[in-house]
Amino acid sequence: MARIPLRSDPTGLDLAALEAPPDWKVVFGGGEGPLEVEIGCGAGGFALEYCRRNPTVRYLAFEWRKKYAREVAFRGQKGGLGNLRVIEADAKQVLPKILAPSSVDAFHLQFPDPWWKRAHQRRAILWPDFTAFLVSRLKPGGLFDFRTDVEDRATPGLTLLEAAGLENPLGKGQFHPFDPDEVPSTRERRYLVTGQPVYRARLRKPI
Repeated sequence: MARIPLRSDPTGLDLAALEAPPDWKVVFGGGEGPLEVEIGCGAGGFALEYCRRNPTVRYLAFEWRKKYAREVAFRGQKGGLGNLRVIEADAKQVLPKILAPSSVDAFHLQFPDPWWKRAHQRRAILWPDFTAFLVSRLKPGGLFDFRTDVEDRATPGLTLLEAAGLENPLGKGQFHPFDPDEVPSTRERRYLVTGQPVYRARLRKPI
């Protein structure tokens, strides 16, 4: 993608300011489909295509980098994706306020920052307390879609998700092969061409 400018219009600040879960039907203008959340949508390659392919899904995309969040929101509006809401905020700060227990059909966490420095590791999404919170917000049978290109983060992340109570249909510690019916992110499309490994897990909350 070409250099992204910082657009002047903020996105999702009304949702980021909430202190309690909203009526998602109102937020999405009457939509009653599944509620799905992406933590760290980056430039939006996955979010935009996923919403286009799944018009009944109500999709919340978090991105703390303003220029990316605003660009994804702009492209979503331009593309007529009424099922997409982008929030320019730290998901770890906002999600505990706006998600009720057992209210989310799917979480998507793709290629998160590995936070190599020990002092920064608590910024990671897959940290025990926050992982337990995310699992508590999934509906029974809900999906956790985790993908990374960093092997040193893949196995600990998968272990943590399984320890938090999610079930791996392929067996504990097993990663999933690429499914051609899945939507790849911008980075994953590049890796599919170059052959660089991607570690994928599609875990479910027990019913």
